[in-house]
Amino acid sequence: MKRFTLSCAVILLFSFCSPVLVLAADEAGKKNGAAEMPPAEGQAFVRYITETNSYKQWELWPGKDEMYKGTEPHGALLTTYVNKTALEAIKQQAGKMPEGAIIVKENYTPDRKLAAVTAMYRKSGFNPEAGDWFWIKYGPDGKIEASGKAEGCINCHGKAKGNDWLFTGNIGKSGG
Repeated sequence: MKRFTLSCAVILLFSFCSPVLVLAADEAGKKNGAAEMPPAEGQAFVRYITETNSYKQWELWPGKDEMYKGTEPHGALLTTYVNKTALEAIKQQAGKMPEGAIIVKENYTPDRKLAAVTAMYRKSGFNPEAGDWFWIKYGPDGKIEASGKAEGCINCHGKAKGNDWLFTGNIGKSGG
């Protein structure tokens, strides 16, 4: 009878503590920036970069300031943010962005008015023909204008395949 009672107590204790420990570990992970990555889907991605892991809290692309001179189709002035995964690849001159790398570009008019937000997200298996990049463009109001395998983005950025489809800066020793 003592063994049965002890076994029941252990099972009850484990049943209660296990979910509590999992929740505590999950919260600790979120505080350290280890939020689960989003799916390659428009609304979920926008929610991730604006709420779950706000890009406004990320570093700027190394060597770029806010409101640097841009080119079409992005805008006259640009501000480019990178998540930790992308930042490490840039700093290490890795030559290729790893799974989970996100680059977010705010596109401004000449009078410094936000015109759109564009982003690239490396998602393995999403679109191998286009470097496995998920593309998105949305307006200041949050309305998605293009997302996924966005033909305009792919056609333009395809000119920079040698630099992992990126124009903002060289990401590898032999990148473009």
